[in-house]
Amino acid sequence: MPPLHQDIFSMLSYSKPNENLEDPVTSADIIQTMLAPGLMISACGLLLLGMSNKYSVVLNRIRVLDEEKRIHLHDAPGRQEDDDPRLSCVLEQLSELRTRAQFERDAIVCYSASVAFFVLTSIFIGLSVLGGIEALGLLTIASFLVGMLLVLAGVLFVGWEAVKGYRIICLDMQNN
Repeated sequence: MPPLHQDIFSMLSYSKPNENLEDPVTSADIIQTMLAPGLMISACGLLLLGMSNKYSVVLNRIRVLDEEKRIHLHDAPGRQEDDDPRLSCVLEQLSELRTRAQFERDAIVCYSASVAFFVLTSIFIGLSVLGGIEALGLLTIASFLVGMLLVLAGVLFVGWEAVKGYRIICLDMQNN
């Protein structure tokens, strides 16, 4: 069995007569095919950046409200939620923010997983072209579609998170 580096070089120089990598049409097709997952990786990176920022802001808001709750409860140990409208509002906001943070977390997980599937898609494309493994075609399409479905799921979580964020602002405005 030849050393691994010789196998890799033989794969790189491998081409069938009808699949010559020097053919401009074939090379352009390969480059174009490999661009789609790359563009999706970049798009998901931007979505992740935005969601990570929102997630951080919501977690910080939870910490601030939780501290406010502790101060309210510490000042009057026997105080009930019904006795203090601000404490009631804080508790309600904390509950809503917890759900909002879960939606944001789920969106981040979906976007991160979609990046992994788009990277797999690029790897499968490279292996099928350079390695001549035609059986990877279905796997390539499947990994790309799973990545797209994960992006869709992430977008749905972001939509639910936006609705939840609006409800939290309405709660805060009602009590002021």
